[in-house]
Amino acid sequence: MKIKADYANAPQWKDLTVKSSLPEQLKCLDEIAHNMWWVWNYEARDLFRDLDPEIYHDVKHNPVMLLERLSFARKEEILKDKSLMKRVKDVYAMFRKYMDVKPDSKRPSVAYFCMEYGIHSALKIYSGGLGMLAGDYVKEASDSNVDMCAVGFLYRFGYFTQSLSMDGQQIANYETQNFGSLPIERELDKDGNPLVIDVPYTNYQVHAYVWRVNVGRVKLYLLDTDNEMNSDFDKPITHALYGGDWENRLKQEILLGIGGMLLLKKLGIKKDVYHCNEGHAALCNLQRLCDYIEEGLTFNQALELVRASGLYTVHTPVPAGHDYFEEGLFGKYMGGYPQKLGISWDEFIGMGRTNPDDKGEKFCMSTFACNTCQEVNGVSWLHGEVSKKMFAPIWNGYFPEENHVGYVTNGVHFPTWCATEWRRVYAKYFDAKHMSDQSNEDIWHGIYNCPDEEIWATRQALKAKLFEYIKEQFRETWLKNQGDPSRVVKLLEQFNPNALVIGFCRRFATYKRAHLLFTDEARLSKIVNDPEHPVIFLFAGKAHPADGAGQGLIKKIYEISQRPEFLGKIIFLEDYDFLLARRLVSGVDIWMNTPTRPLEASGTSGEKAEMNGVVNLSVKDGWWLEGYREGAGWALTEKRTYQNQGYQDQLDAATIYGLLENEIIPLYYNKDKKGLSKGWIKVVKNSIAQIAPHYTMKRQLDDYYSKFYEKQAKRFKELSKNDNRLTKDIAQWKEAVAERWDAINVVSCEWDFPATGAEAGQKYTLKYVINEQGLDDAIGLEKVNVCLDKDGNEKVFSVEPLKMTGHEGNNYTFEAELTPRQFGQYKSAVRMYPKNKNLPHRQDFCYVKWIELPSF
Repeated sequence: MKIKADYANAPQWKDLTVKSSLPEQLKCLDEIAHNMWWVWNYEARDLFRDLDPEIYHDVKHNPVMLLERLSFARKEEILKDKSLMKRVKDVYAMFRKYMDVKPDSKRPSVAYFCMEYGIHSALKIYSGGLGMLAGDYVKEASDSNVDMCAVGFLYRFGYFTQSLSMDGQQIANYETQNFGSLPIERELDKDGNPLVIDVPYTNYQVHAYVWRVNVGRVKLYLLDTDNEMNSDFDKPITHALYGGDWENRLKQEILLGIGGMLLLKKLGIKKDVYHCNEGHAALCNLQRLCDYIEEGLTFNQALELVRASGLYTVHTPVPAGHDYFEEGLFGKYMGGYPQKLGISWDEFIGMGRTNPDDKGEKFCMSTFACNTCQEVNGVSWLHGEVSKKMFAPIWNGYFPEENHVGYVTNGVHFPTWCATEWRRVYAKYFDAKHMSDQSNEDIWHGIYNCPDEEIWATRQALKAKLFEYIKEQFRETWLKNQGDPSRVVKLLEQFNPNALVIGFCRRFATYKRAHLLFTDEARLSKIVNDPEHPVIFLFAGKAHPADGAGQGLIKKIYEISQRPEFLGKIIFLEDYDFLLARRLVSGVDIWMNTPTRPLEASGTSGEKAEMNGVVNLSVKDGWWLEGYREGAGWALTEKRTYQNQGYQDQLDAATIYGLLENEIIPLYYNKDKKGLSKGWIKVVKNSIAQIAPHYTMKRQLDDYYSKFYEKQAKRFKELSKNDNRLTKDIAQWKEAVAERWDAINVVSCEWDFPATGAEAGQKYTLKYVINEQGLDDAIGLEKVNVCLDKDGNEKVFSVEPLKMTGHEGNNYTFEAELTPRQFGQYKSAVRMYPKNKNLPHRQDFCYVKWIELPSF
């Protein structure tokens, strides 16, 4: 026989972790490195940096990798450096003092679910605003010492890193994360083996490892399916954030919701409130329903408990931004759940439809979240109003302004996003209790005691720091991508730290309108090329790989930035990540935001800028509609002048040019003999004193507790008492009302309203007799009055309740003495609804029957 030239089977690779050893005196550094507390405590960051500045830079500020790469010789040097060892001891003492505080048992406990968390660039499990918000939230939960845990995914590739080709085309690079070098720890079972969560998918299981991120005092649990126990079809579930097709997206959401609850169950974790941060996590409520039913409750009883302890936060202002799944695909994975719940398939899938009986409607995770959570909220006041309209079809019988959707305006984690230089300024001029009372505007007014020279010097120092960071980080990239080295040298020479620097840095979605500044390029060229008043615009941001229009915007801006008149004046900084964001929000002079109204749900980058004396120039949308104060920034009106978006864009662009030319640039460059712009410094001080205190994550967390967590935990506790007695009573009452609802009828009605029209101020009596079909005072009546708003839409201007004044058998009498106050013509009708003092709000049991008013 002929011997083969080569013969080898495929290698069976297995991940092994080998850690470098640290001397006993330095082992405390490994403990700190594996707790993200270092992210927002500059004393710890500075310490890690000084262990070896070159390695610290190379590992992009990841202290776990830093400690791995420290040479034996360097470790010996550190041990002999008394000053450095004292800092090690002091920082560890700070860390332990922080960690040894027990959670506040007086506040409700919370389980928080989200697809992404932006804690630090070392841990690539985030893409943008939603993740940054969630990361800030768990950090503040730690600082506020609340009992919270969080659930998410450990992505093998995370979100992409961005580079640009020579012609400005975005290139998405997916880099593998080495889990062994991340600031995370593997969760182990009681026998010391890796904890595995078995998640049911149709007729098989997906097996997920569990990793733990210690975020201060809060534990963030991350599920990971990229392991040898799973098939090649299921390993990619946690490969990429928002990656793959709709089937993979559904599999991700099953893992987050159902797998997340199975994870908590396996760890023995029970919380008072379960918070779905976006609809991706909605299926956690499905698993909770199954758990309660398995314990012996009926579906309706289980739903009462799940709803009472469920909160859904929506972050998108348009229906198209939610996840919808075809019935066939949804049934492929979820077909076995109706049997577990004791309901039909149509009833189950109807929970994710606006119209449950419409078999052509897709299953929407957000709708399912609304139907399984007692409370729903948007992320700014305006977004709350938009969400009321967006979700109104779920609760037929009520106008958008009447439904229960609330809001909590987003904030930012102050210690993470406030530059060290500003934290030192604030420590000098603010009350000592500032960190524990961040929302107290009176404390922030201490900035008015800070000398103008110190404000200006701090701002200039951070701007210089930004430019040095840009030169250091981007020189090599620009030389590689731009072809002509002389252009790069010229670009770097154009950097002028004395220029007015304006930042536009955010996700490149078309509604963000990054193109707005380039509407009149000749006018823009004149603005940036004034030698006496130099202006630089810095752009940064990623477009989703599937968003061709967003990528086109990046390409257009890059092309413009390469033209001679804009070189060094318009600059695009690629790969907008956590580290670059920290430099930008503290280093520019103005933070610009120009979204299409009202598509900015909240936005938080401008809030980060506020913490650093960076002034906002933005459309009054999202948080800035609430945040804007005259004399503390600049705003474009929230009102539309044109329905045609092209015309509106032109008007907004002209407004921005006018503000720059006539107000902003002259104010910045109106400097005294010391080189200070007193007027600009006044705006900075006003911005810090009047706006910043209202947009911290401390305020946001406190709002969630006061508006939602506390009342939900209290109600859940009442429902759970005495073997869920009240839960069972409410479920039984709802079943009785639902069974008899269609049979409830009007026996008689009277109204002495004149056929020729009433006079304002006169009293008129309205009376109904209703046959409640054996229900005991279970309904209410109210007269609803609507008029047309300026856009021609019906809106409620008053609701007048009728009082139950007596009953004979099943017949209940309702009366009201009404006094018209509204002049002119409007519409009125009487609404009948179920009435029970134990309901949290009307939409909890959304049965409505409209009754005609009596004929004149």
